[in-house]
Amino acid sequence: MDASIDRGLPADKMAIAIGRVNLGLIIMAMESFSTLECFIRSAEVGSFAEAARRLSLTPAAVGKNVAQLEARLGVRLFQRSTRKLTLTEAGQRFLGEVSDSFRTIQYAMANLASAEGQPAGALRVSMGTVFGRLYVLPMLGEFLQRYPAIIPDWHFDNRQVDLIGQGFDAAIGGGFELPPGVVARKLTPAHRVLVAAPDYLQRHGPIDAPEVLPRHAGILIRSPQTGRVRSWPLTSRWQEQRPLQLHQAMTMSDSDAACAVAEQGLGIALVSLPFAVPYLVAGRLRRVLPDWYVDDGHISLYYAEHKLLPGKTRAFIDFVVQRFAEQGLPRRFNALETL
Repeated sequence: MDASIDRGLPADKMAIAIGRVNLGLIIMAMESFSTLECFIRSAEVGSFAEAARRLSLTPAAVGKNVAQLEARLGVRLFQRSTRKLTLTEAGQRFLGEVSDSFRTIQYAMANLASAEGQPAGALRVSMGTVFGRLYVLPMLGEFLQRYPAIIPDWHFDNRQVDLIGQGFDAAIGGGFELPPGVVARKLTPAHRVLVAAPDYLQRHGPIDAPEVLPRHAGILIRSPQTGRVRSWPLTSRWQEQRPLQLHQAMTMSDSDAACAVAEQGLGIALVSLPFAVPYLVAGRLRRVLPDWYVDDGHISLYYAEHKLLPGKTRAFIDFVVQRFAEQGLPRRFNALETL
């Protein structure tokens, strides 16, 4: 029997004492959790300052937490320089051993913190600016009706993000290389098609084969990431392939801008089909060589590979996949289907 109970400590004082012990344990656990998070974020981004920005702390606080962890473990986890942090061999080994478990605890805490068992909390999602505005934002009202405790924190940017390192719950895009720990769920094909304004086609006559394309003004896409204009092979309905050769009259950095320029009758644009759909449906642009397209893989929903996803992330993934299917977007974004 506990000595304090044996001495007849009053029940109310006993409850207070136990409460203080439990509170102390909770505080110690949370401090350890915070210290570990500072280490993991610093390792991911290579900087105390950047880790502090993402954790809403000061760089001094992050550095202090990491130093405390090193003192507790008795090993140096980082080699520090004025430019960046580099993990030591011990730091690399420790990161590999704790990162998955840390993420499991994060997800478990997020799920327990959900409002009355419902998905809740800030939902950080990255997506392309125009694609998100056209096809994801219109779903937001219905999504929030179903999950009112979720707070959207959506970022619109036409570049690949570091999903885990930057703390995103999910991202929507295409043509991304999957980093370790990230999985992709396919939403639609990522087909590119040739389009031109009706008056351009009327002025220049029929275009009935890829071989005549070099005689036409091309509105091409320059990658904002690499600065290059990529060479694409055209694929036919019958799985034939031809080189895509257009006279480069001008370049744009995104498909929506290229559609707007093509609408002015200034040439033939190679654009992502989701961006062209509104123009094609309205008759402002027409397909050129409709039996030919560029296959650029898939538009996918990216998220961390983990069995215990937060409820808010799982709810978003399932909702988007369901609504894309119900709206027939996989078919609409297939270049071989008729709009």
